[in-house]
Amino acid sequence: MQTLDHLSAQLDRLAAWDAGPFPIVSLYLNLQPDDRGRDRFEPFLRHELAARIETYKAHTPERASLDRDAERIRSYVDGIDPSANGLALFTSSGANLFEAIVLAAPVSEHRLFIAQQPHLYSLALLLDEYPKYAALVADTHAARILVFAGNAVEREADIVGMKTKHHKMGGTAQNRYQRHMENFHLHHAKEVADVLTRIVRGERISTVFVAGNEVILPLLKERFPKDVAERVADVANLDLRSAERDICETTIAALRKKDAASDRERVEALLEEYRASGLACVGAGQTRKAVELGQVDELLLPVTRDDREANAFVVQARRPPTHACTRRLRSALSLASRSIGSVIFLDSASDFSSSFALLWSWTIRLPEFLT
Repeated sequence: MQTLDHLSAQLDRLAAWDAGPFPIVSLYLNLQPDDRGRDRFEPFLRHELAARIETYKAHTPERASLDRDAERIRSYVDGIDPSANGLALFTSSGANLFEAIVLAAPVSEHRLFIAQQPHLYSLALLLDEYPKYAALVADTHAARILVFAGNAVEREADIVGMKTKHHKMGGTAQNRYQRHMENFHLHHAKEVADVLTRIVRGERISTVFVAGNEVILPLLKERFPKDVAERVADVANLDLRSAERDICETTIAALRKKDAASDRERVEALLEEYRASGLACVGAGQTRKAVELGQVDELLLPVTRDDREANAFVVQARRPPTHACTRRLRSALSLASRSIGSVIFLDSASDFSSSFALLWSWTIRLPEFLT
């Protein structure tokens, strides 16, 4: 499976791809087997792909490209990794495009799109739902640090200290032994905090879930630097014996809850800015114009089933701004080189996701001569 950074680079490359007159096939498959252990995508692929291709006139360059696409897709899925949960595939033989992305994250349903640009919305949404984060599970003698991304482990670090046992002693000996254990616990907590800090800073991780017993947790939190402590959230029902899949599922559930709260805060903060000073824009039309000008730093996009227009925003978000002066200004301000700094999917903010018109974005006010 690719790393999240690799997947992000693929998104950028696909968004920038110019297929010319040739259509691009975007295919999403749920590769999880049914209750009998059989694949469920073959009927969809056999009937739906053929039916869509038949709508193109025979003996044309576009139809010839699609026929070759169908052959490459069938050949590829025949040899796919059986451990994969999902597949996102983009192909246009006439434009020399073939990108297959095998996913550990589950694809909810089979979907097929044939259009002049790739359908990246579903893939971008998956990456948003399964971002990179860290989980630390510790006790007083050992710790596990796992970096998850895309519903899989990208990196793991194990820290093992001296395992301690309780000894029956009295008087001075007992006091010395107690001080020895306390010093060991402090040293162990510092080592774990140092390793976690290096990983969090090096991997640019924004969320860390921490689980441990009542002895180690306060010692760890006292030793986290401020920038790491701000990213920490507690999670229960995990210990060093927990299976990797259990850790992943428990932390994903905690991440969903955390995101729901942050989504509501983002929406409220953005609406306050919009009402007070116009430093945000509302509605697809205004947002589209701001995106084209490269003014958007953060886009809040409600999750929608009818995602054709949303896909246009996602594709544009991965591309550089069209105005050269805007690109230079964003570079001078150390802002993202894409048209949009980041896209936030508002899956949990149900009160604000009933209409696609409710699109909000923080915008950068540019001088008139630049726009």
